[in-house]
Amino acid sequence: MSLLVIAACLAAGGLIGFMGGVLGIGGGLIAIPALVLLMGMSQQLAQGTALIMVLPTIMMAVRKYNQQVRIDKRVALAGAAGAVVFTWVGAQLALGIDSSILRRSFAVFLFFIALFYVWQTWRASRPAAERKPAAKGEAPVFTPRRASVLGILCGTLGGFFGVGGAVLAVPIITTVFRLPQTAAQALALSMVIPGSMIALITYTWAGQADWLVGAPLAIGSLFFVPVGVKLAYRLPERKLRACFALMLFATVALLAFES
Repeated sequence: MSLLVIAACLAAGGLIGFMGGVLGIGGGLIAIPALVLLMGMSQQLAQGTALIMVLPTIMMAVRKYNQQVRIDKRVALAGAAGAVVFTWVGAQLALGIDSSILRRSFAVFLFFIALFYVWQTWRASRPAAERKPAAKGEAPVFTPRRASVLGILCGTLGGFFGVGGAVLAVPIITTVFRLPQTAAQALALSMVIPGSMIALITYTWAGQADWLVGAPLAIGSLFFVPVGVKLAYRLPERKLRACFALMLFATVALLAFES
């Protein structure tokens, strides 16, 4: 690999790390379509390569989130435990299907998640008088048992798509359990760390991870994740959700273009 390509990967990793830190997505949603479009990788190879960058980025982001507000470790560990085995199952399923089918499935999944965020942002922006009365009673507590169930679902999706577990977990945590956006992002990322390790090992073992590309992406990303996380705590929640939705729609467009 030439020095120019390595430098480009470092720069791209920095940008992806910054955006991933702001949006709480680990950067994989940006890296995967970029690797498919710019480097001509198959969907499986792009997902495995992105995991090389995503794993250390997630760990750095969680550390920075925890410095702002303490993460409930019992809940995070329960969610992570639920995700571990099912991440391997999801990865095995992904490695066994056609690349174009996997790419289209990835795009459809992200499209519906983005629609949900648009609805959530629109609902939050309506005047209070126009909103439907809130349901009586407090939101259910996000207990370790509930986190483990969510971890199973997120682990399966994270293994199948290489990323996506945290993307699904965040809207569920904010809507059902009514936690703040940044707290949801911190918990969701904490839950997917062990599963992401399993997914990376599985993709690498199958020869579907390019470490010569993924390592420079990871190094570049780690420098800018803290900047992105710091900005996330300064942005209003509604704007953060809107940015998240726009990023997902952009990813869907890139994947549809490649298809």
